[in-house]
Amino acid sequence: MQVVQSKLKDILLKNNVLSNAKFEDLIEEAKDSKIGLLPLLISKKIITEKELTKLYAEEIGIPFADLSDVQVPKETLRKIPEKIARKYNMVVFGKEEDGKLKVAMSDPEDIQTIQFIKKEFGKKFKIFIATKPEIDLVLDQYKDEFSEEISKAIAENREISIEEEELSEADTVDSVREIVQEAPIARAVNIILEYAVKSRASDIHIEPRETFIQVRYRIDGILRDTMTLPKQIMSSVVTRIKILSNLRIDEHRVPQDGRIKLKMAGKNISLRVSTLPVMDGEKIVMRILDESTRAASLEELGFRGLALEVVKRNLDRPHGMTLVTGPTGSGKSTTLYSLLTLINDIGVNISTVEDPVEYRIPGVNQTQVNPAIGMTFASGLRALLRQDPDVIMVGEIRDKETAEMAVHASLTGHVVLSTLHTNSAPGSLPRLEDMEVEPFLIASTVNTVIGQRLVRQLCPKCKEKITLDDQLTAKIIANFNLRKELTLLESKEKEAKKIKSLGLDKKDEGELTKELGKKTILELLQENPAILNRISDFDREVRHNIFEEYDVTEKKTKGKFKMNLYKPVGCAKCEQTGYKGRVGIYEVIEVNDEIGSLIVKKASEDDLVAQARKDGFINMHQDGLAKALEGITSIEEVMRVTQE
Repeated sequence: MQVVQSKLKDILLKNNVLSNAKFEDLIEEAKDSKIGLLPLLISKKIITEKELTKLYAEEIGIPFADLSDVQVPKETLRKIPEKIARKYNMVVFGKEEDGKLKVAMSDPEDIQTIQFIKKEFGKKFKIFIATKPEIDLVLDQYKDEFSEEISKAIAENREISIEEEELSEADTVDSVREIVQEAPIARAVNIILEYAVKSRASDIHIEPRETFIQVRYRIDGILRDTMTLPKQIMSSVVTRIKILSNLRIDEHRVPQDGRIKLKMAGKNISLRVSTLPVMDGEKIVMRILDESTRAASLEELGFRGLALEVVKRNLDRPHGMTLVTGPTGSGKSTTLYSLLTLINDIGVNISTVEDPVEYRIPGVNQTQVNPAIGMTFASGLRALLRQDPDVIMVGEIRDKETAEMAVHASLTGHVVLSTLHTNSAPGSLPRLEDMEVEPFLIASTVNTVIGQRLVRQLCPKCKEKITLDDQLTAKIIANFNLRKELTLLESKEKEAKKIKSLGLDKKDEGELTKELGKKTILELLQENPAILNRISDFDREVRHNIFEEYDVTEKKTKGKFKMNLYKPVGCAKCEQTGYKGRVGIYEVIEVNDEIGSLIVKKASEDDLVAQARKDGFINMHQDGLAKALEGITSIEEVMRVTQE
């Protein structure tokens, strides 16, 4: 999108995005930094490209098209050949009721493109404006199905097989590089990567089997078998990926790690590559990291209610540790990056030591672990303490030395963020004792421990509300002690009636009604910490859904209620899985005076949990139920990731 500076200024001032003085300051900053004003506005998060495009569309009187989740029929898309569409950066994405074609452009004032469209369609079209990244997403839909593209790529040219025993002594590394850069191998690898990004995969697994190559993608935490490739191209595929990630192509006996950076579908993608020798060749796993994605807020990650309050409150403290726990792939690094982003400020010196550095955070000094040259977590942390840090992030506390250094850092006035591999938040405190950290040091340095898992989110388009049968309802009642909540509700009703019978004035009665009316089902459960946490932004409908058939005034229905949850169905939007995206379920322990006293006494994990419950602690299983009641996930997902 091209916007002249004067028009950009009018748009921003008219919509109160910034003041005239601030705009002039940004013009000077853009000149000094030698980047455009528009990229500067977006990089400083003053306005997003999408928001600005909408405002620009209103200003020039052209409708805005949101293409972020549009699937265009092939016959509609191909009204304009792919080559032409990419040249002019435009797409046909639908039809109006009167039959006119909807054409989206990133620059609707491009005279040359408008003339081409008029020549192609006459008057039977309507121009829309869309962001360039979203147009790129639609342009990617020109590609055929994944397996068809791969098959076509391999069939177009001779099959290339670079078996180790076939290489003569005259073959050099350079000659091998030339071979694997030819089609079809280069194109096949590109298609594998592009389709993975398009499918929202977090990992690509390329695995040699006895007679074929298996390609699998991990999408929303679940590995899906995507396709198989001919075994004879395995060596060529491996070599191509090694070249892209700057690995040794003549080394097949030991594991190697590398990185690939590329731009795809308008996104800056970084691939973390790992090779491993297996029985049938070399297996490759690539972790996909979208570097153009901003760190999510804690609320977007799934923190709610008391857990959110505890994390934010303790993050504002001037020193102490915040630990994040969970198994591999449970989203610990993402949580750490969100915490860092929350406290990232020009007046704060933040330094990290990570293995590996997954995302780049502007303004944060990030260091990569390299054990081969002696750069471990412990040595890196020791060096960071001499760098005048305010906040230190250690990728993982793995051993006694790192644990002691982290404790020492928090004792000397630093905020320390790190992860531990334990199954639960309460289990992290005894784990530190196993690393020979003195209990009194744990009690005085650890502020917060977060335990987490990731569950798949239900597809908002096709999820279906269900009423649980008696058997599953009884199981959930037993697991979460919901029966106690019925008693709690009944006592509240009796209390209200009693106050009314005492002849209190309307003001007092109104205050009580107001107080009860504010409380949601989960807020009431929070008051009895042994049950279930409250989530402050739950609406009253959730409460009514649960207790739909329960009426405290009728003894015959006492204790009976209907529980409404949601189930996955499957549609085109979620590729028939019923799920799209993931969200965290959490448990958060705040190390207050009571918990600290128990730690010093070397209390058991059960004792720690019992005390934490009095302070409002709920476990991941219960937080998962809360999200299931809200319709964010299914009860089956919660049970899948939390049942041991």
